[in-house]
Amino acid sequence: MNIKKIGLTALAGSLVATSAFAGALSVSGSAKLSYTSKSGNEDATVTGSGFGMQENISFTGSGELDNGMNISLLHVMHSDAAGSSTSSITMDMGASGTLRFMEYTSNIGIKAIDDVMPTAEEEVSNGVSGGTAYEAHMGATGFDYTYSMDMGKVVVGYSPGNTSARVDDGGTSGAGANEDSGKSIHVVLDSLADGVTLYAGTGQNGSDDNDTAAIKYAIGAATVGYQWTEIDREAANSGATADSERTQASISYQINDDLAVSYGFIDTEVTGQALDEEISGFSVGYSMGGMSIKAHSNSMENKGGAANAEYEHTEISVSFAF
Repeated sequence: MNIKKIGLTALAGSLVATSAFAGALSVSGSAKLSYTSKSGNEDATVTGSGFGMQENISFTGSGELDNGMNISLLHVMHSDAAGSSTSSITMDMGASGTLRFMEYTSNIGIKAIDDVMPTAEEEVSNGVSGGTAYEAHMGATGFDYTYSMDMGKVVVGYSPGNTSARVDDGGTSGAGANEDSGKSIHVVLDSLADGVTLYAGTGQNGSDDNDTAAIKYAIGAATVGYQWTEIDREAANSGATADSERTQASISYQINDDLAVSYGFIDTEVTGQALDEEISGFSVGYSMGGMSIKAHSNSMENKGGAANAEYEHTEISVSFAF
């Protein structure tokens, strides 16, 4: 009996020591229920219930080093373990900038400004098949360095091998997605004039060149925006070989403290195609105490410049804060 007590005491001490070394993590999640419907060419692929529940769980933690730098950790995963996970480690070096490593995220480098148009809820491309194909992009696993200044910030992104694989410590990602690594640099200037934010970036998604620029202007309850994106693709190293030029614009309006609406469109000219890909959509968001009701409806015509390729996506959701 005494031996068992000693063993349990030693085990408890070991667990406490391990926990202290690893650091404490806080857990958060969202109570969100949605209903989604699709039509057009996507009808044949949609079966069963349109109801869904958000399953993301976030684990976060942070601590300060002896030299004053702050280290933070983020893990986002699905509660059923079936969905994809996202992880990042961030080192905040104060005036020297912020260095971050991310695995399987959607905002490394220039990807963070792929669509910065104002919206009451979702992007105009959300839910329509292939709606993000002509956005600026790069590998989803890699490094970001951000340097902040009075007028805004400069961000440098780097994705080794341009890969998007999730890798545990001590592992390797295998072959990269491209013979070239993903790399980019972009700026966000938000203090040049009242209500004006400027974005500009250039980079490589593997061997494909990405360039984008945008402006947003907030005046009173309204915010308007315009964005241009050009992708030059290298046929030998890209799943899609056609170059593209994409223009988009949107406007959002805060009707009152609880209600906001928005509308936007995206036109993409694809090299070698007679038709432009056209996307349009609107969003609405309403808050009532701890409950929010949001909806958006987006539609696409001429996917990739092909005739009779139409897609529609409509989604309404309710979420609760507690």
